[in-house]
Amino acid sequence: MLLSVFVFNCQTTTNKKVTRLTPEEFQSSLNNNSVQLIDVRKPSEYVTGYIPNAVNIDFLSDDFTSNIDKLNKQKPVYIYCRSGKRSGKSAIEFEKAGFTKIYDLEGGILNWMSKGLPIESK
Repeated sequence: MLLSVFVFNCQTTTNKKVTRLTPEEFQSSLNNNSVQLIDVRKPSEYVTGYIPNAVNIDFLSDDFTSNIDKLNKQKPVYIYCRSGKRSGKSAIEFEKAGFTKIYDLEGGILNWMSKGLPIESK
């Protein structure tokens, strides 16, 4: 039981600068053109389907930190991954990099697609 509590706490973001949004809340917020939408999955995952207008910055890549440093820290950043684990971990890195408005898609793109929300593919 203690292990499950530890695992659960590692997968969630408890930071006040990070807000977890449902797919519907996330989609509603994306209608604002001043957001930065970041897909933190591997490029091979990204090409199979992504939220329209998302930019792929692989959380597991060696240059993740340098890539997020190129983004505007004053604009809100919306992040997602497959199921929410990597985006939760990447949210911590966004905060360390100086971002103050960080929004994480609850349940990742799997949850997004389960709601029938739009995706694109290359």
